[in-house]
Amino acid sequence: MTDDSWTVADHIFSSRLIVGTGKYKDFAENAAAVEASGAEIVTVAVRRVNVSDPSAPMLTDFIDPKKITYLPNTAGCFTGDEAIRTLRLAREAGGWDLVKLEVLGEAKTLYPDMVETLRATEILAKEGFKPMVYCVDDPIAAKRLEDAGAVAIMPLGAPIGSGLGIQNQVTIRLIVEGANVPVLVDAGVGTASDAAIAMELGCDGVLMNTAIAEASDPVRMATAMKLSVEAGRHAYLAGRMGRRRYADPSSPLAGLI
Repeated sequence: MTDDSWTVADHIFSSRLIVGTGKYKDFAENAAAVEASGAEIVTVAVRRVNVSDPSAPMLTDFIDPKKITYLPNTAGCFTGDEAIRTLRLAREAGGWDLVKLEVLGEAKTLYPDMVETLRATEILAKEGFKPMVYCVDDPIAAKRLEDAGAVAIMPLGAPIGSGLGIQNQVTIRLIVEGANVPVLVDAGVGTASDAAIAMELGCDGVLMNTAIAEASDPVRMATAMKLSVEAGRHAYLAGRMGRRRYADPSSPLAGLI
């Protein structure tokens, strides 16, 4: 396939798979999974980064930030103010402006609080951040986030860490059709077929963590996710056949001997 790179906030990437850095048994396994996935971006939960124990291993010792783009995220933030403060600290610490914003509504579902998410997006964009924003699978909310300054829309496919796969293909497709910025499914992917479906719907990419980290063989699952994202993208670009209510023979029935 000819060059099929994608761009977010002037950053160009070839891989359409983004991988998280939580739940792995250690940093070495995480690094091996990232390599197998071919991902060029990893998300890092700023609130869980070790900043107090210099003797403990660091993620940067295993995943080189000069080779892999670090995407600081606000995992664990339940208010817009928490998220804004967290990303301000990340920018001071590492100079990051491309960030992932998520503001959670409550702990049971980990669904985003869209009122706080929208408010935080507006503030961060005005401060020069380039927020990629986790949101509900709602095309109206997605458009409002884009208007507020989101550089990418990241609707959930299902609750974070559930592995249920994309529950509403209709709304994801509507978000893709209406967006002028990249759309990436974020949350809910459980296996390779889920990632392929996201790409077949026209998404620009997929972000996942638990699906790889909690697999029996994370490195092999990372390889599977890499291939499924590529396959789904090929299928989307190829244009699938139309759906029919009845059979249509592969060989013509007319002129049979």
